[in-house]
Amino acid sequence: MLNVIWAGFILVAVVSAFVQTLVFGNADILPALVRAMFDTARTGFEIALGLTGVMTLWLGIMKIGERAGLIALMARGLAPLFRRLFPGVPDGHPALGSMTMNIAANMLGLDNAATPLGLKAMRELQTLNPVPDTATDAQILFLVINTAAVTLFPVTIFAYRAQLGAADPTDVFIPLLLASYIATLAGVALTGVIQRLKLFDPVVLAYAGGLTLLVGGVTAWFASLSPEQMQRQSAMWSNGLLLAVVTLMIVAALWRRINVYEAFIDGAREGFHVAVGIIPYLVAMLVAIALLRASGALELAIGAVRAAVAGFGFDTRWVDALPNGIMKSLSGSGARAVMIDSMKTHGADSFVGRLVSIIQGSSETTFYVLAVYFGAVNIRNTRYAAGCGLFADLIGFIAAVGVAYLFFGHLA
Repeated sequence: MLNVIWAGFILVAVVSAFVQTLVFGNADILPALVRAMFDTARTGFEIALGLTGVMTLWLGIMKIGERAGLIALMARGLAPLFRRLFPGVPDGHPALGSMTMNIAANMLGLDNAATPLGLKAMRELQTLNPVPDTATDAQILFLVINTAAVTLFPVTIFAYRAQLGAADPTDVFIPLLLASYIATLAGVALTGVIQRLKLFDPVVLAYAGGLTLLVGGVTAWFASLSPEQMQRQSAMWSNGLLLAVVTLMIVAALWRRINVYEAFIDGAREGFHVAVGIIPYLVAMLVAIALLRASGALELAIGAVRAAVAGFGFDTRWVDALPNGIMKSLSGSGARAVMIDSMKTHGADSFVGRLVSIIQGSSETTFYVLAVYFGAVNIRNTRYAAGCGLFADLIGFIAAVGVAYLFFGHLA
């Protein structure tokens, strides 16, 4: 899928450029494409290099939390809920621990750190699969939860926003939390209905009700504030929670007489390799998207959608984020590249810059997760997994647009 998308972007851009040159006599378009290609390749490397420090920092902190037992404690906290959502998985099965660890990593915004845990969980779930080439209900629900995971600390999003000059990189925290929660609830609800799970079980309702009250309370409180107050309070709570988590992990590790410095260094090494590893993917997609934009083809497509939206009398600012919403279901690196390109074009603190940041953190990459997770255990028949994942993506996009207007609708 990604192969077709990447090649398609480049071919459409080149064909569009040659048509404009040969048919309309636009002699500037071909040099513009070449400049965009080389300039964006350099930009991709610089962005990834800047991200290295943030990734090493956060994975170092995560390693401290893991050795302090806080990550395992989070897993135990989710175990009662998972026993109801995954009735086919026996109590005490290793898959339960791996799934909770995976979702905990996703909640902390560490996509790359979560993937190995997710693959381990999928392999453990496969040991319970009576038809090895067909996805089980448990595997499908696990995948859907991954495609629309609630994000508590999207540090990668914060890092990109900081790298691209945002005045306050964390001011999208509360909107992102709301959008990702809505997407997750929708995806789990649809999958649960299909699987005929007992979604009205008291334990399930207790977890869902508690989360809904928390998120709803946060939403109601922020909705009562002015736009300027919303931004200030969101930034304050985002920074406060991040610092509280870091402090808790370090204090817990010291209490257990763990060498926090060595633990941090071990995790930081992993973060360095993760950050360096994304350079080829980031450069590849940034170049393809830059060519598409420089050729005018992307603007033409967005313009057609904008004209249709305006024809119905609706605000059109969200249309510029539509490529990010579409790409998010197809490719994580592609969506990341679109987000960066949008922030570079419109500004990190613009309405579009904030909206694409919210979209990027409100859902996972459905087709990537399908390919990687099911491919790891040789499953060919994925049943209704793609449909449920895409449904969660759609709800996540709609929610992201809604909360962006609620929090940042006053911006240009």
